[in-house]
Amino acid sequence: MSSKNNQSALTTLVTVFFFWGFIAASNGVFIPFCKTYFNIDQFQSQLVDFAFYGAYYLGALFLFVMSSSIKKDVLNNWGYKTGIVYGLLISALGALLMYPFIDGAQQGDTPVFYLVLVALFIVGLGFSLQQTAANPFVISLGSADKGSQRLNLAGGINSFGTTIGPIVIALIIFGSTPLSGNELNQMIANNEIKLTTVQFLYIGVGILFLAAAALFHFSKKLPNTKSEEEFEPANKAKNTLIVLTILIAVCFGLIFNTYTSTDGHSDSVENTRLLLLVVALLAVVGCIFFANTRAKKKPEGWGAMKYPQLVLGMLAIFTYVGVEVTIQSNLGELLKSVADKVNNLNPLGLKVMNDAEIAPFISLYWGGLMIGRWVGAISVFNPSKGLKKWLLILVPYVAFGVILLVNFGKYSGLEILLFSVCVAIQVGGFFLAKDNPIATLKIFSILGIIGMIIGVFASGQLALFALLSGGLFCSIMWPCLFTLSITGLGKYTAQGSSFLIMMILGGAIIPPLQGKLADIFSIQSSYWIAVLCFVYLLFYTFKTKAALQKQGLTSED
Repeated sequence: MSSKNNQSALTTLVTVFFFWGFIAASNGVFIPFCKTYFNIDQFQSQLVDFAFYGAYYLGALFLFVMSSSIKKDVLNNWGYKTGIVYGLLISALGALLMYPFIDGAQQGDTPVFYLVLVALFIVGLGFSLQQTAANPFVISLGSADKGSQRLNLAGGINSFGTTIGPIVIALIIFGSTPLSGNELNQMIANNEIKLTTVQFLYIGVGILFLAAAALFHFSKKLPNTKSEEEFEPANKAKNTLIVLTILIAVCFGLIFNTYTSTDGHSDSVENTRLLLLVVALLAVVGCIFFANTRAKKKPEGWGAMKYPQLVLGMLAIFTYVGVEVTIQSNLGELLKSVADKVNNLNPLGLKVMNDAEIAPFISLYWGGLMIGRWVGAISVFNPSKGLKKWLLILVPYVAFGVILLVNFGKYSGLEILLFSVCVAIQVGGFFLAKDNPIATLKIFSILGIIGMIIGVFASGQLALFALLSGGLFCSIMWPCLFTLSITGLGKYTAQGSSFLIMMILGGAIIPPLQGKLADIFSIQSSYWIAVLCFVYLLFYTFKTKAALQKQGLTSED
């Protein structure tokens, strides 16, 4: 394909990235609303993420198992474009099912909540197929050395969807009239604000999915690209992943079962739930390292898992997605919780917010990811060295201006100033990293650790914006992690990419774990889980650098 055709194809392709962002970020507003509407605890509210991101894992695993069974790459047999079309159709089905599932839903009608989870699971299943196809598709549309920058560009479009998603959802559910927390809760209790308000939103989303499927199917600018690599069976890896799936299913099944008991909220039951969540987390870590340890001794049958950079990368993607999602998924509860009833203050010492007031801060968090990804995409346009330095300073604040425009009048002057300082810190990180993926990960992991620790110990606006800065520091990590993890995999590259997509599973396990920590301890202290995620990402940079250097695949950073 010519460069012009590549650009046209990339323009068409990035539309699906917008959809992923819009729906995923909307969950940040939807989760606290569901908690209030269905009278559920913080862990249960995080099942929105469990259903949505768990679908990514199961979808990618199903493709891998099917491919292993027929000894042929199912997705590659279809072609990337066809795979995206099928994924869009599946997501459309999930979105359209939301209408009958929540029709007539009433406040406190918990069974309906589980139907909502089913619909979101189907949407996520479609996204899994789309993302498995779209990431290598983007990389294939041009030179390999610019692949990560093209992913950043697509990620910037994804993040624009994440920025406006929370605002649109809040407007649809709560309307444009400002309400106090008590007024909003009373309206929900009286069924004046209903879950059914989102019915037509999902009808619209379903129609958009169908329209996008038609656009992709009939687009002549978008080739039905296929990988030229042969599918490499890895039966031992497949069996290990199936065992992992069973372990996770057992843990969560036992947790769900405890909610049917009469003493469902006793201390002993809560501690049992937390233990099971920790077991599920350890199962992921244990199974992946078991695979790599066995593969070192006898690589036959393990496929891509014999490469340490891939195994380390799988856990890095797991923790990265987990921390990216969990910061904002639990942020709503942090801002609306009442710690001081006399002064109506939340745990941070700020005024307690209602579900509608939370949306601009969820938007700001996801907007931080948009800022970083726009900066990461600068290299795609091949600017001169001097111009690039200016763009590294200007682009973040142009992106911030877009966030302010989308949320016009929602932030105070102090809040704008504080986030501007956070953006300046991010810009400094980009200058220090100099486009080196290992250095980038190292710097932003350290900044993430610092931000989360401040969020745990501080109070007021300082603590809030320290937590919000997590979006800025996560923003650039995905393409760096993805690129480093598949470096040197050769014929196992496609298989390694599939394993990495499976590890979006982190978004399904880490947020519920934080939710249960919040139920047992406190919502602010539960953010230690975010600190630990960034600590692993920092550990990953050192271990992966050493592994790649040992294979002669990278130089000093």
